[in-house]
Amino acid sequence: MATNVRDEVHSDHAPKAVGPYSQGIRIGGLLYTSGQIPLDPSTGKLVEGGIDAQTVRVMENLHAVLEAAGAGFDDVVKATIYLTSMADFAAVNAIYARYFGSTPPARSTVQVAALPLGAAVEIDFIARTP
Repeated sequence: MATNVRDEVHSDHAPKAVGPYSQGIRIGGLLYTSGQIPLDPSTGKLVEGGIDAQTVRVMENLHAVLEAAGAGFDDVVKATIYLTSMADFAAVNAIYARYFGSTPPARSTVQVAALPLGAAVEIDFIARTP
């Protein structure tokens, strides 16, 4: 049942916030995730290995936040992808697609000048929650 209570969502399997924000906020049956960059939750450091490794880490970080809210990738209704280079668009798409079924969420992809800590990709979600 939807509620107007605003709850913080936190997972120890996603990186700790590097600023004054929550990993996710649940309100009214929706989860709003903060943008995840490719930080290894165990070290707090950016993963090595290029755009493929960074995209996988971002998606796994988001998976941890979704799970903490009782949701999964099938519950995602909107995604926003931030890239420092549109040359990475195809590589990010290929990895991103592995996480969704036949009906992926609505999505926007934008190129940005820079991302925190020198990341090449950042992604955030809006998802329904139980």
